Amino acid sequence: MAECHPVGFQWVAEAKARGAKVIHVDPRFTRTSAIADLHVPLRMGTDIAFLGGLIRYVLDNELYFKEYVVAYTNAAALVGEDFVDAEDLGGLFSGFDPENNQYDEASWQYEPEEPPHSGSDDPAGAAEQDRREQHPEVKKTDKAQAAGSGGPPIAAKPKRDETLQHPRTVFQVLKRHFARYTPEMVAEVCGIEPEVFLQVARWVTENSKRDRTTAWVYSVGWTQHSVGAQYIRTCSILQTLLGNIGRPGGGILALRGHASIQGSTDVPTLYNLLPGYLPMPHALQHGSLDEYCADAAGKAGFWGNKRAYTVSLLKAWWGDAATAENDFCFDYIPKIDGDHSSYRTIKDMIEGKVSGYFLVGENPTVGHPNGRMNRFGLANLDWLVVRDLQMIESATFWKESPEIETGELAPETIATEVFFVPAASHAEKEGTFTQTQRLLQWRHKAVEPPGDATSDLWFYFHLGRILRERLADSTDPRDRPLLDLTWDYPTHGPDREPSADAVLREINGVGPDGHAVSGYMDLKDDGSTTCGCWIYSGVYADEVNQAARRKPGREQGQVASEWGWAWPYNRRILYNRASADPDGKPWSERKKYVYWDSEAGRWTGADNPDFEATKRPDYVPPDGARAQDAIGGADPFIMQGDGKAWLYAPAGVVDGPLPTHYEPAESVVENALYKQQANPTIEHIEGPWNRENPSLSPVFPFQVTTYRLTEHHTAGGMSRTLPYLSELQPEFFVEVSPELAALRGLTNGEYATLVSTRTAIEAKVLVTERMRPIRLRSGQVVHQIGMPYHWSYSGISTGDSANDLLGIVLDPNTHIQEDKVSTADIRPGRRPRGPALIEFVESYRRRAGVDSGRVGVNGRDPVAAEAGEGSQQ
Repeated sequence: MAECHPVGFQWVAEAKARGAKVIHVDPRFTRTSAIADLHVPLRMGTDIAFLGGLIRYVLDNELYFKEYVVAYTNAAALVGEDFVDAEDLGGLFSGFDPENNQYDEASWQYEPEEPPHSGSDDPAGAAEQDRREQHPEVKKTDKAQAAGSGGPPIAAKPKRDETLQHPRTVFQVLKRHFARYTPEMVAEVCGIEPEVFLQVARWVTENSKRDRTTAWVYSVGWTQHSVGAQYIRTCSILQTLLGNIGRPGGGILALRGHASIQGSTDVPTLYNLLPGYLPMPHALQHGSLDEYCADAAGKAGFWGNKRAYTVSLLKAWWGDAATAENDFCFDYIPKIDGDHSSYRTIKDMIEGKVSGYFLVGENPTVGHPNGRMNRFGLANLDWLVVRDLQMIESATFWKESPEIETGELAPETIATEVFFVPAASHAEKEGTFTQTQRLLQWRHKAVEPPGDATSDLWFYFHLGRILRERLADSTDPRDRPLLDLTWDYPTHGPDREPSADAVLREINGVGPDGHAVSGYMDLKDDGSTTCGCWIYSGVYADEVNQAARRKPGREQGQVASEWGWAWPYNRRILYNRASADPDGKPWSERKKYVYWDSEAGRWTGADNPDFEATKRPDYVPPDGARAQDAIGGADPFIMQGDGKAWLYAPAGVVDGPLPTHYEPAESVVENALYKQQANPTIEHIEGPWNRENPSLSPVFPFQVTTYRLTEHHTAGGMSRTLPYLSELQPEFFVEVSPELAALRGLTNGEYATLVSTRTAIEAKVLVTERMRPIRLRSGQVVHQIGMPYHWSYSGISTGDSANDLLGIVLDPNTHIQEDKVSTADIRPGRRPRGPALIEFVESYRRRAGVDSGRVGVNGRDPVAAEAGEGSQQ
């Protein structure tokens, strides 16, 4: 955190100065480790085993927050008799289909109430069952996104045992599942000494009580694993057991690599989401608005209002053209039919299925793993639009990429027409950033952008305007979605810059009276309201840009609720109803935050309650209640259909209802916990341009990881071009331990070559004890190598790209790549140049038993063709 998020880390340093314990769990010793009370150097890719050990410690020693767990989680729910845990199937859960490498979740379901009482029928659950039966192919195309971010409906309310003693309660299933995660097993898998692990366990549990809370902070690298979603789930289970969710000083904080990564998912740049985490409609199941909203028709929780959020969004986009008679223009929304994520799209480019591409603030030829594959993809386009601050490598690949040197690509044979459009920086435009804590802060323009540089808002607004003008006389029905858009934003200045303030107001939403709505509770499903993103509704309440507020902290309370605006409803801690007990009283005076004021008849406290303000703690939903009315007064997790935090997921997570330790896709260690080596549902991008290193191969005996440096930023486009930052970190290097340096004959300050089945790269060697060998109890020594990923061939400071070394395998839930752990070999000296590099890598492939067929654009390798070799793939 100190290395990658130094501004935010000041608050960690301040907390430490006030007596907080800081624990840093990381394979590398970093600037964070330097001020931590304890550094825990675990083996790369073993976080579930480490966190699972903490969960076992909590359960075995009865250190969980029992009142919180019983009341606020699904611990008491009974799992059906058909469920078989991974503990009994060698690392696989029941329902696994080995032919398609996916799960049928039917056996993971709860045991329903018997007999069901009146009103317990669940139309949303029935809709989910109908979907499974009518569209089984959805599972094969993109099962991870079929239910959307609202989560899958549950077919029926579960039986419960409030004593938690029934052997099929979630609580008992959890205990059995994590029973094998002993301190000794953690030592074997993670390489952490048992006494170090126990120190962490004591500190975490001693600081998690009625009057104390512990926070976990993870960087975005936690998501970049083949079990990344389960990493976060494991931490969520631990924090929920300890009662650290929804309470001040607790929670799980996801650090972002950019200022508005959170905003880029809220108002999404993701292919599978609409604004506010509404799922993108699926071509195989959503032929109408009714079908799209069917899963929420009887759903409890605020996702039960999905139709109101969706109709208001459609009205914001298509205005008067969206009517009840035409399904509010639902047919205008593009539909997905599978995985259309970035890496699948690159594969489709190589195979000639994609003709044009926009790159906005992204540099995949450097920032993505397997840069070679990405460059092959871009080289097979008809056109490419790049908007960036600098002439990045993804705009110049056609003349300067490493494949030009090796002969795999040639400028005269690349037909891609590249349009580079200079972009304005954050200081040169106005608008909001949404930070990691969901806080929208308005940025005023400081200076005018130089030359032809423009804001993204200017570019897309005028691109849309021009397209609409050219299609104005079209009678083709396919053009109606573009022509019917509400594209009437006011502009100002000589360049006709659209008003970002007007866009924010549209995102907030407007009621039937033409005034800005105060929040998503005002949204209707009859077309009388508009809203561009329902979770942002309220950011323009009272016709005031709430994100632009800057009341000094000294003039307000500790929560600082008048600095910017946080979604939803300016709530600074999500699920903060959990900061009070079921009766609405604070768990302790020290951690008093949000609580029930019986005299006033409403929830009050330091923060805006993340709960209906006047819903009593003793409220019991009547039979047949829907949406928020079906959430009880003692159920804080209002976005869940049952109002509970899920320790066990009966649906919605495609690689298992409980987190399970699997080795990374490329590992030098055999799975000590289960027969199943790696995540069985890993998403592979298959092709000769994305070969995978075999696990446990002596040809690739070392683990490698990538990371960021404070002095450079992501793919380096904003830092390698600046002399001051380039001087601070002038060249690409790799960190190795003294033991690995001695083993491989590496010299500090000299070159080394790293090689995988993808390519070979060279870097200066930094011999340092910050990278220590991991000694497992079995006697195996695991050597780990660290690589900053900021370098490439252009800029003031140049070098090989670390990401070129890595392959692409994906978490099946999120389609995020596993680039925080891979395998490679390292040897002293510089790598070969030109075509010799290809043969060098081929020699490693042959030794490792990896298919040695070579391929370039459209499956043809010009170097191999000249040598008379055909592709073997």
